Amino acid sequence: MGEMSREELVVQRARKAFQTGKTKPLEFRKQQLQNLLRFVTERRKEIADSVKKDLGKSERGTELFETLGCEGEIRLALQHLSDWAAPRPVEKTLMTLPDQAYVQPQPLGLVLIIGAWNYPWAVTLQPLVGAIAAGNAAIIKPSEVSSHSAKAMEELLPQYLDTDLYPVVSGGVSETQELLRQRFDHVFYTGSSSVGRLVMEAAAAHLTPVTLELGGKSPCYVHPDCNIRVAARRITWGKFVNCGQTCIAPDYVLCEPSVESRLLEEVRECIKEFYTENPKGFEDYGRIINQRHFRRIVGLMEGSTVALGGDCDEADCYIGPTVLKDVSADSKVMKEEIFGPLLPIISVSGVDQAIQFISDREKPLVIYVFTEDKKIIQRMITETSSGALLANDCLVHFTVSTLPFGGVGHSGMGRYHGKHSFEQLSHMRSCLVRSLAMESVNLSRYPPQDRRRARRARMAMRAPLIDMSRRTFVWAVSATVIAVVLMVTLVVILLIAAGLNCTCWYWRGIYNYFW
Repeated sequence: MGEMSREELVVQRARKAFQTGKTKPLEFRKQQLQNLLRFVTERRKEIADSVKKDLGKSERGTELFETLGCEGEIRLALQHLSDWAAPRPVEKTLMTLPDQAYVQPQPLGLVLIIGAWNYPWAVTLQPLVGAIAAGNAAIIKPSEVSSHSAKAMEELLPQYLDTDLYPVVSGGVSETQELLRQRFDHVFYTGSSSVGRLVMEAAAAHLTPVTLELGGKSPCYVHPDCNIRVAARRITWGKFVNCGQTCIAPDYVLCEPSVESRLLEEVRECIKEFYTENPKGFEDYGRIINQRHFRRIVGLMEGSTVALGGDCDEADCYIGPTVLKDVSADSKVMKEEIFGPLLPIISVSGVDQAIQFISDREKPLVIYVFTEDKKIIQRMITETSSGALLANDCLVHFTVSTLPFGGVGHSGMGRYHGKHSFEQLSHMRSCLVRSLAMESVNLSRYPPQDRRRARRARMAMRAPLIDMSRRTFVWAVSATVIAVVLMVTLVVILLIAAGLNCTCWYWRGIYNYFW
């Protein structure tokens, strides 16, 4: 038997730590979440420095797109963890009326979290919040592509979290492959669809469930009735933030020819307003992660006309905000997810063709639609499929913790954020606790069967009669108490009335006797 790899040893140690039951008490989970919050707030400078080195992002940009979201997720989990982890009563049939029937969230066990390089802290730590809240152990594998962030995470995070339960494993493709050969209870991967397939294939060997947060070509339809100026501002921001290296960035725009020229002019003004006339020297405009990705993105421009921007510097991994026109469905830029600062504009005849264009392709992570017409928004919701739909803005649905974030089909599976992270990384265990008493109630299910017993069984197992969910249960109890009080009051009134009536008859009898 050969010597165990470093990855295998880490996995074994984390699983043994989980099996001690250390993560099950809510107080321990809350303590670890508080430590994680302290890490994000105390190490804000080191986090920003690492992202600056990896992606050229400013300190303010890192705070806005990386750490603020993490802080919000942690605070939300701390506030609601007791409710999330509590047993959840369910509806019961007549047969199970006296019994306890509920769903008990339980930890899955050992989770592998594989982060992405484009937002190296947010998309790694936010799933970790859900894993800790749900009571799991978790191995954190940051992306080696954002090397400075990965190194900072490996050095700093163990100073705040339990090192056996939440180790950070650094390394490249070989280390990730070795981790995937181990057995986990859940794998949470954020990244490309091509690697997502490999992750799913490796997890299948152990029948391990996966959450795949992938990407795709998210379309943006701009209808002529909308405020083109406002639409251009929001699209420009959503597309060029982080140099377009955002999984939910609008990948391409669909609009009518009458809208295209107006939209181009407004986007030109927005780029100048947001990033000045020299984005390369502006601190809030970052860089492509490396030269390999730089060359891939530049290659996607072939065959299309550059309407705005197009300036590049390979040595600096810089590509300016760029808008492409004369783009068709067969253009090179439409063959893969761009993941860079290129915005193709494709002409369509109207909303019907836009819907058809979207529906003919893989399901995207998000669909954006800009219009004042609620019927068009409803058509987009009804006639297309995507992980999310956002009308009249870009990206901001990611910030709403009550909305599940995730893809569908080619853009991924599973969801997270807020309570959804907790549930995604929990096992919802069904629990039914019955009594050995009242056996006569069960006679109808035992042989020998006859028509009378079958009728009783159907009645006992009929659709749920009593909803035991918390809100409904509270209302049911309240209504019952009110009904009982009213009934008692009525009985008292009747008794008093009857008493008065008896008294009247008594005195009337005495009167008649003497007079």
